[in-house]
Amino acid sequence: MTIASGSKVITFIHTRDRERSKAFYRDVLGFTVTADDPFGTVIDLNGITLRITPIADYTPHAHTVLGWQVLDIDAAIDALAAKGVKMIIYPGFGQDEKGIWTSPDGEAKVSFFHDRDGNGLSLTQT
Repeated sequence: MTIASGSKVITFIHTRDRERSKAFYRDVLGFTVTADDPFGTVIDLNGITLRITPIADYTPHAHTVLGWQVLDIDAAIDALAAKGVKMIIYPGFGQDEKGIWTSPDGEAKVSFFHDRDGNGLSLTQT
């Protein structure tokens, strides 16, 4: 048996403020909270489990830790912007005014944003 045979992915996000983080993933991104226990909050990411774990002195990493493949990146960005989320535009990266980077072959579009703790998140349209 291997891990890949029959196992399901669980991913983790760390936070300094559990309630603020829970509200972001539930109210801004629109996912369902399925459980809360003394050690964290569980969110259903369309069949993938996200566990939000509080760490008092947490410092986010500089790289993207979680992303979503979307059908329409422009519409997804507009929906996030309506809820106060700002896309990150990296100097010299070649993104458009909405923060979308397009791959050289034109097949992929990617945009980046942060959750309320500064965790790097992304949207990808292929």
